[in-house]
Amino acid sequence: MRRPGVWIGSTIGLVVVVGAAVVFASRFGVDPTLGPSPLVGKPAPDVAITSIDDGATIHISDYAGSVLVVNFWAPWCVPCRAEHAVLLAAAADYRAAGVVVLGITYESELDDVMAFLDELGRGYPVAMDDRSRAAINFGVRGVPETFFIDRGGIVYGKVLGPVDEALMTSTLDAILIADSLDR
Repeated sequence: MRRPGVWIGSTIGLVVVVGAAVVFASRFGVDPTLGPSPLVGKPAPDVAITSIDDGATIHISDYAGSVLVVNFWAPWCVPCRAEHAVLLAAAADYRAAGVVVLGITYESELDDVMAFLDELGRGYPVAMDDRSRAAINFGVRGVPETFFIDRGGIVYGKVLGPVDEALMTSTLDAILIADSLDR
């Protein structure tokens, strides 16, 4: 004769194991840094931002025909410090292929931005996001966030959190290969 407590305990244990397996299987093989965005596959927002170098207004559309890496960051953001070297390397390594890295500061003061760049290096254009309009239009929820935009101005992908070298190079290589096939 079975006791009801044993049957209930076994059933609950089986449900927990099956539930955990389903959750694990649904995320297995998925890069946790890739985030959903309603912009993927659509034209990038043509926002106006202000260059830190000369105060000129920059529009995303100014980079039409280039592969664009738009990185939202802030000088107070610790992961932003960690990814800065990757962005500098990508800007240098992919410049000849027509790739432009564009940094857009998020809720930052110009003096802090300049101090960050003086300490960690410069190598790509950086702009201030006046009143966070660019961040709002891109749907930024925090920093760092990086958007990859193809030569046609279509958002190819979005990365939540810091971008590492492997993710940067594999994404840019995929965009450049797709571009060469379209020609």
